[in-house]
Amino acid sequence: MAAPVPLRPDFDAAALRTLAKQSRDPDQIRRLLALAMIYDGQPRSEAARSGCVTLQSVRDWVLRFNAQGPAGLINGKASGRRAILNETQRAALQAIVEQGPIPAIHGVVRWRLVDLIQWLWEEFRLSISQQTLSRELRALGYRKLSARPRHYAQNEHAAAAFKKSSPTAWRRSHRRSAASRSRSGSRMRRGLDKRTRSRGAGPNAARAPQRRKISERPRPISSARSVRLRAKEPAWSCPAARPRAWNCI
Repeated sequence: MAAPVPLRPDFDAAALRTLAKQSRDPDQIRRLLALAMIYDGQPRSEAARSGCVTLQSVRDWVLRFNAQGPAGLINGKASGRRAILNETQRAALQAIVEQGPIPAIHGVVRWRLVDLIQWLWEEFRLSISQQTLSRELRALGYRKLSARPRHYAQNEHAAAAFKKSSPTAWRRSHRRSAASRSRSGSRMRRGLDKRTRSRGAGPNAARAPQRRKISERPRPISSARSVRLRAKEPAWSCPAARPRAWNCI
């Protein structure tokens, strides 16, 4: 059986527990407490049981801790797949895109993804997909330009004649309705020029009472019927008194 790997001597159990209290990474806390048990002299099988891992995982923690210290117990991010193009190839790709194609040599008037893929294969013997090359070009600051689709039987002159053009918003109409202006001459708000007609409006409506002036003499209060009857009566005349004959019985 191989001998266990010793821990570095510049730390102890109390220092690891203090670091575990200050840490916010749960995986680092669990590993620091497991290594603190080893500093206390407990078997590594107990440290593996407390950390819910195997003895091989505890050995890996010890190696990482000895090499990098407490920071080595934090999970690092995976580097991912290595990029297909290196810096030299990216610089060459950017130069050929800026230069543009030569129709007599490349056979095209503008670059397409398939043309650049063929150029990379001829220059560097690299096989790359269109999706990967598109991501590389976007990382370099380039965008794909797509032409607007056009029907083969489209007539430009007929389309221009059929196109409906609306007047601009800043042009003012010359036709103004008289109701859109108030009596003072200023333009009224929309909707205020419509007046609602009351029920008593019209030629047959009752005349509104007028206010009497202070200097005017008071008028007698009488109804219209009594005025008409009084106008038909003849002028008052007093008949002459005739004497009556006395009859004596």
